[in-house]
Amino acid sequence: MTRLSRALARTTALAAGLAFAVAAQAQGPQKGVSDGVVKIGILNDQSGVYADFGGRGSVEAAKMAVEDFGGKVLDVPVQIVDADHQNKPDIASNIARQWYDTDRVDAIMELTTSSVALAVQGLSKEKRKITIVDGAATSDLTGKQCTPYGFHWAYDTHALAVGTGGSLVETGGDTWFFLTADYAFGTALQADVTQYVTQKGGKVVGAVRHPLSAQDFSSFLLQAQGSGAKIIGLANAGLDTSNAIKQAAEFGIVQGGQRLAALLFTLAEVHGLGLKAAQGIVLTEGYYWDLDDQARSFAKRYMAKTGKMPNMIQAGTYSSVAHYLKAVKAAGTDDTDAVAAKMRELKVDDFFGRGGTVQANGRMVHDMYLFQVKSPAESKAPWDYYKLLATIPGDKAFLSAKASGCPLTQ
Repeated sequence: MTRLSRALARTTALAAGLAFAVAAQAQGPQKGVSDGVVKIGILNDQSGVYADFGGRGSVEAAKMAVEDFGGKVLDVPVQIVDADHQNKPDIASNIARQWYDTDRVDAIMELTTSSVALAVQGLSKEKRKITIVDGAATSDLTGKQCTPYGFHWAYDTHALAVGTGGSLVETGGDTWFFLTADYAFGTALQADVTQYVTQKGGKVVGAVRHPLSAQDFSSFLLQAQGSGAKIIGLANAGLDTSNAIKQAAEFGIVQGGQRLAALLFTLAEVHGLGLKAAQGIVLTEGYYWDLDDQARSFAKRYMAKTGKMPNMIQAGTYSSVAHYLKAVKAAGTDDTDAVAAKMRELKVDDFFGRGGTVQANGRMVHDMYLFQVKSPAESKAPWDYYKLLATIPGDKAFLSAKASGCPLTQ
């Protein structure tokens, strides 16, 4: 073969290869897993105010979902990695960037703390990666800051407003004063509850903001007490809520006739606070371990691994990991666009999201539950903490995609 003929052969081969690549790209995502492993990151607070709210418990729930899926999808292993974001958006974004750029993580989940979740969801849009939020509350995640790859799973501020806020207004709690965590979550929760209270004919008479991880709520509680509001809405979560409730007891606020509304309070915080202090509190969750046989079956296995019963964040993390893996299997690839489409297409039908559906804006719609914390006398066994007051249908608890304000659905 002459030098000219060899050069022509190389040129022809290169052209053929380029044509094949273009044709393959035009045909859509390639089947199979891109790098021989599906890697899921659980990014949450593991040492701060929300450590019991999700924390290591969510990591264990994610691992349980992988185990129940057989440890593999599309014949490659599934790996869980985790990190503590310390409730700081900059730290969370740096971890997420390293996971995507260096560690080849395919999706990030849990994402406790709304400011963190919004930051990581924004980065993930840029990187074309999927996020599924279980621990953060702000409805902006599937509202004005929605993305094609962002999903919101366990609950949101709108569902909490409809559940806890709605029940208290309808039973006479028509004047409110808010103690609000001073970041995106608290702002969104106060706004959603305010809207619901005023729609029902109630009135907000005041509000005060407190820093995350506040130790002393005395000045805030005195302002709330002095307002004369029938309901003091705690637009916070985790240890902040628990500490506010403890200190409210010292001021005799409930004994004085005002009621506390713990707008985001889960089984973990009730357990930490104890029934004596928590009794009578009305709250909204998306899961309770003693709802039925399905819920009890998961809870029993979770208890064996962690020594605790799961709350809705931990149960939701299991559900979101399981749904992601089902979508990868159904898509036949880990390509982000293909998996995101399958996540919206597939029904969610497990112990957490019974008959759940995923809207175009990424919001997973499922029933929520209104509970009241039992008194010590009413509790008959360890972790027997709740009595069910009402089931809130998913289409009532969550905004429709059209009403959410998501630009993708307008």
